[in-house]
Amino acid sequence: MELSAEYLREKLQRDLEAEHVVEDTTLNRCSCSFRVLVVSAKFEGKPLLQRHRLVNACLAEELPHIHAFEQKTLTPDQWARERQK
Repeated sequence: MELSAEYLREKLQRDLEAEHVVEDTTLNRCSCSFRVLVVSAKFEGKPLLQRHRLVNACLAEELPHIHAFEQKTLTPDQWARERQK
């Protein structure tokens, strides 16, 4: 399976209605290591574990092909506050 930051970005936007940033963190850009920031209203009122489970469920087919995956999940309000820091 060929993965790219763009592919993951589009899938998260579509399935989680998210505004987010996806970064390929692989040294040689082999698309096997990603760091994602997902900002979605679907995270409102959900604890961190549930948010991560939503992301993991969205990428269930892709995760077995990814070597390293780091995620940060925020609501739009949390994202706005973090950007003001």
